[in-house]
Amino acid sequence: MGPLQIVLGTLCVLLLVVATAMATLAVRKMLAVIKTGQPDSSRSGPVGTRLKTLAVESLGHTRMLKWSAIGAAHWFVMVGFYGLFLTLVEAFGEVFHPEFHLPLIGNWGVWNLFVDLIGLGTVLGIVYLIIRRQQDHPRRTGRNGRFTGSNQGRGYFVEAVVLVIGLCILSIRAAKIASGIDDAPSWSHPVSTALSNLFPDNADLVSVIAFVKIVVSLAWLIVISRTLTMGVAWHRFSAFFNIYFKREAAGAPALGPLQPMTSGGKPIDFEDPDEDAVFGRGKIEDFTWKGMLDFTTCTECGRCQSQCPAWNTGKPLSPKMVVMDLRDHLYAKAPYLVGARTVGDGKGEDAGGESTMQPEQPSAEQTWYSGFSRIQGTNDAQAERPLVGTLEEGGVIDPDVLWSCTSCGACVEQCPVDIEHVDHIMDMRRFQVLIESNFPSEAGVMLRNLENRGNPWGVGGSAREDWMKDLDFPVRKVEGEIDDDVEYLFWVGCAGAIDDRAKKVTKAVAELLHMAGVEFAVLGSGETCSGDPARRMGNEFVFQQLAMENVETLNTVFEGREPGRRKIVATCPHCFNSLNREYPQVGGDYDVVHHTQLLGQLIEEGRLTPVTPIDRKVTYHDPCFLGRHNKVYTPPREILDSVKGLRTQEMHRCKDRGFCCGAGGARMWMEEKIGSRINVNRTEEALELNPDVISTACPFCITMLSDAVTSKQQKGEASEHVEVLDVSQILLRSMAGVGTPGTGSGPGVGTEPDDPAGAGSPLTEH
Repeated sequence: MGPLQIVLGTLCVLLLVVATAMATLAVRKMLAVIKTGQPDSSRSGPVGTRLKTLAVESLGHTRMLKWSAIGAAHWFVMVGFYGLFLTLVEAFGEVFHPEFHLPLIGNWGVWNLFVDLIGLGTVLGIVYLIIRRQQDHPRRTGRNGRFTGSNQGRGYFVEAVVLVIGLCILSIRAAKIASGIDDAPSWSHPVSTALSNLFPDNADLVSVIAFVKIVVSLAWLIVISRTLTMGVAWHRFSAFFNIYFKREAAGAPALGPLQPMTSGGKPIDFEDPDEDAVFGRGKIEDFTWKGMLDFTTCTECGRCQSQCPAWNTGKPLSPKMVVMDLRDHLYAKAPYLVGARTVGDGKGEDAGGESTMQPEQPSAEQTWYSGFSRIQGTNDAQAERPLVGTLEEGGVIDPDVLWSCTSCGACVEQCPVDIEHVDHIMDMRRFQVLIESNFPSEAGVMLRNLENRGNPWGVGGSAREDWMKDLDFPVRKVEGEIDDDVEYLFWVGCAGAIDDRAKKVTKAVAELLHMAGVEFAVLGSGETCSGDPARRMGNEFVFQQLAMENVETLNTVFEGREPGRRKIVATCPHCFNSLNREYPQVGGDYDVVHHTQLLGQLIEEGRLTPVTPIDRKVTYHDPCFLGRHNKVYTPPREILDSVKGLRTQEMHRCKDRGFCCGAGGARMWMEEKIGSRINVNRTEEALELNPDVISTACPFCITMLSDAVTSKQQKGEASEHVEVLDVSQILLRSMAGVGTPGTGSGPGVGTEPDDPAGAGSPLTEH
């Protein structure tokens, strides 16, 4: 150990003391802030299941690998960070003694081979990620890039640190080999051996490189300790906790049912709420500790943003920037939350003893759609700013951001660290609706109709039975308890009973069930809205009212029936989701299937056999609440595959990356005033495939896609013969005899009297 080693080693030890002290203080501050959140006891267990989920998601990188090459590159960087931590320990010995190696495993061939290969993977992985960041940089992609709105400087810093450390790991070993002081088996360091030709025979160089590795590592730790909002760095620690405490212990994303409204960690009793109950999230401290952990963990990778239908059609909502805004506000307000400061004490930046709201204009890069930069620093204005408010009001989240969400769940599905964007957005909506009475005016009509008439359209209850009139067989209606020979209660839903286009689907499903010999019955005028539009709008009170009314009705219907025989089939994915996954929250447990699941089962059992070939090209659109929210992707496709002659082609955005129609999140009843129309965007993607039919399995999707197709046809941008049909309608056509209109192909479909569908096609020649 020479003078060089003594100086470098001493500096490293001093830096270690400083970095450790700062990191410890930072973690304590972060925990203190997160603990100010509302309690949430649903995240504690089962421990074994959660640990399994954590291991699968972390080691298997299951969420990241949805992005193939990016996921693989990130896996090597992650494994390098944790798996090669001992090389940092080893570097402290090497800075004092170049020939130093770890006790026990330092000369073990397997360990050295692991370090060599993972070190190389880390370097190549981070180089690839750096290139991808530049390819997706806003200066190249503009608004369409997933890094738009991210803190690029922080990303560069973290990437540079990883690259330098990875190079140092390989270089230390290469310098040892070049100096002849490496005792590991030669086969265990192929990469370092190749690099050793670039290094001189000088052991001091080992100490210098080890010093660089230590300084860069500890400098990184010091920087992030000073910046608690640097999610791109802190997620290396917090992501494990965020995954472990995710909403669904078994690993599913936080989709499907919305969580019941809670206050103080307990569900709110809407019949007799506590006087001090907090309805939704009106301040940053109203979020649970898990919500605050979500905000802290965001990596700003932009995967959520790249998949968001609102963002991709020019609207202000970016799920990423919502979380970033909430995070920045949380930590700026932190001194007030933990009690270190109070409003008016004069301690805050720019405080001056008074609370004044002086919003700042966003920078050109962040533009008007981002809430951060309106108020900066820790001050009284930051402490008192509204959670939801306009630029002039100094709001953290702009109202247009909040109401642009379709609750499609694309953000939650793609987030690699399991942030629960939709739950947070819906909780903020709940406060705006229930406490502030502040929501888009046109949605107020829908809410009033739900309260007064039990459906969003406001029609009378008798209209729910009109769809039965054209059927050539009677439909059984349930009054009181359901007959024992009835297998399924057919939940028609508001759209299926009232909307003309959806009524065709209802009749098609009823005819198919009748053909298959399935005994079913309906509630008719006794049915009311499932409450989904109210809940996604934020009016939990109306949802609870409707849900409990329906549960009372359904419990009466199924009285005496054991689980497994309380069967319901629904055509609307929103009703399907509510009845199946949300009604258990209010005492309703039923065996609910979507009509595509039941029809697929009937085909598999041979009770429905498509006989007439349909010579058409079809592309299928995944409804968000059937696909992403409930993972029903296969049954609709299997039904289409069972129809002879049908040619299917997937859109680029399909299945878990499917693009929303724009109707979810109660957007069906709100005007789309900003950017382009989501349904038009989706329809244009479908029309690029030149289909004869755009198929789906949701009444809302049928409405949105039909409107867009009609608009395109009026402008001459779509063929007149293009139809939007439910999967059940296509199946019903295939059950009809050859020559039935609706199964042909070409521009004359549906208009030419001499083109009876199915006839004339070589597929129908027997």
